[in-house]
Amino acid sequence: MDVERIERGSSLSRAQLLAWYWVPVIAYAVLIFFVSSLSHPEETLPGFLEGLSDKFLHMLEYGLLGILFYRAFRYAAGPSLARYALVLAVLAATVYGCTDEIHQAFVPEREMEWWDLFADGAGATVGAWIWQKMPRTLFDHLLI
Repeated sequence: MDVERIERGSSLSRAQLLAWYWVPVIAYAVLIFFVSSLSHPEETLPGFLEGLSDKFLHMLEYGLLGILFYRAFRYAAGPSLARYALVLAVLAATVYGCTDEIHQAFVPEREMEWWDLFADGAGATVGAWIWQKMPRTLFDHLLI
């Protein structure tokens, strides 16, 4: 799907568009919230992620959130917001990162860290920007 097709009237209903693009954002945000609720989230990491820097993991985590927000703003938020999809994706993911850090301040054995928030914003920026630059034909049948 592309924006032009959506603007002209996609074969998908408005509800289907919203579900296809916004449900992954919400589901992933819920997953982030759940993992942030754990006192020792590192214990839930898959083996191939063990040993990576905490800040790098934040960048990966919010890079994916930035991609999901970019997709949603670009293809399901309407043509007026689609023009600003990159900026909106970075802002939304970073604001969510801020709420996540505040949430962690109330989790036993966790604390709020400004460097984590910086890594969240950096990851969201890089993820959304890279996704924006990807040729659409590579991903037409995957996430777009």
